[in-house]
Amino acid sequence: MSAVSLRQPVEGPLSKTAASRRIPVLEECFSLLAALDTLPHIAAHCLMVRRVALFLGERLAAGGHPLDLPLTGAAALLHDVAKTRSITTGEPHAETGARFLAEKGLAGIGEIVRQHVVLDTYAPGPLTEAMVVNYADKRVLHDTVVTLSERMDYILSRYGKSPEARDRIQHFWRKTREIETRLFGFVDFAPRELAGVLGATDMEEHLEAYRARLEKATTARNAEKEASYG
Repeated sequence: MSAVSLRQPVEGPLSKTAASRRIPVLEECFSLLAALDTLPHIAAHCLMVRRVALFLGERLAAGGHPLDLPLTGAAALLHDVAKTRSITTGEPHAETGARFLAEKGLAGIGEIVRQHVVLDTYAPGPLTEAMVVNYADKRVLHDTVVTLSERMDYILSRYGKSPEARDRIQHFWRKTREIETRLFGFVDFAPRELAGVLGATDMEEHLEAYRARLEKATTARNAEKEASYG
């Protein structure tokens, strides 16, 4: 992935829809992730989901589907903004992330984040940014692009602790395969070719920028705590 200035909007032509809303730049997205202490390895996952979502979104938009690419990229990068917190609290991170972003004036992005685990609808209709982000997340295991089957095996092993949980996961995975069929009906490569077509992705520059932002945020919070004790 080519280097992108942190002061530039998330890649993609700014659509008329996006022009009327505030889309956070990468630097701001990193600040939002750091505000909830997002672990670096989760940030790496988010960066790769963003890469996949934009890659697919660009090709779908070029084929005539009116997707908002800056919105897609920002939502993909922020989709796990509450994941680190949820590890401790057990709360549903998609819903928490959506509320957090809405409080920051980013309700549109929050709505996509809320749907990154389960979409509001899987019914036939226009392709949406939420659909692209939801699918992109299902193709990334940690920070590596994998097949849906490989990702499902991981999800089942980690979260399918009861027959009910396994049934629910498998139900929505069948729905995700339907989404995959729809999305790839409009591009010129197969799902299994995604990793190869995407190519090598060097995220280290962005990860270093995020680590610096996280360290800065942590230092500031610690200083505030010390001041309050004094």
